[in-house]
Amino acid sequence: MAISLDKALGIHQHALEGRIKRAEVLANNLANADTPGYKARDVDFQAMMQKAQDSMSGFGMTRTHESHMDTSSMGADSELLYRVPHQPSVDGNTVDAQQEQTRFMRNAMDYQASFQFLDGKVSGIKKALSGQ
Repeated sequence: MAISLDKALGIHQHALEGRIKRAEVLANNLANADTPGYKARDVDFQAMMQKAQDSMSGFGMTRTHESHMDTSSMGADSELLYRVPHQPSVDGNTVDAQQEQTRFMRNAMDYQASFQFLDGKVSGIKKALSGQ
């Protein structure tokens, strides 16, 4: 019987990728906090996880006719959305540095939790393979 790492690791590898992408977007927001007209963005993490779950289950949308839209290329930026500001600045910038820092820290903690869970899965697989 072959071991499928995708099944063994589950959705957690996709969660790490999503957390990394969100960290990049939030860091970009923080870097542009003083840029006039910059619009804060964020990642729809739930949509990313739903897409990963659908691809893992094999129930994703498939293109059955050449006239149908190709949804496989969607997703690179489909989860990347503009944030609705609580109080935009006069220069049109929608980044609230304190909220961005809070979101960044929360994302970092979620990343660490996902990483530790995935590390536990890998350790369990290694123990099982070595017969411990």
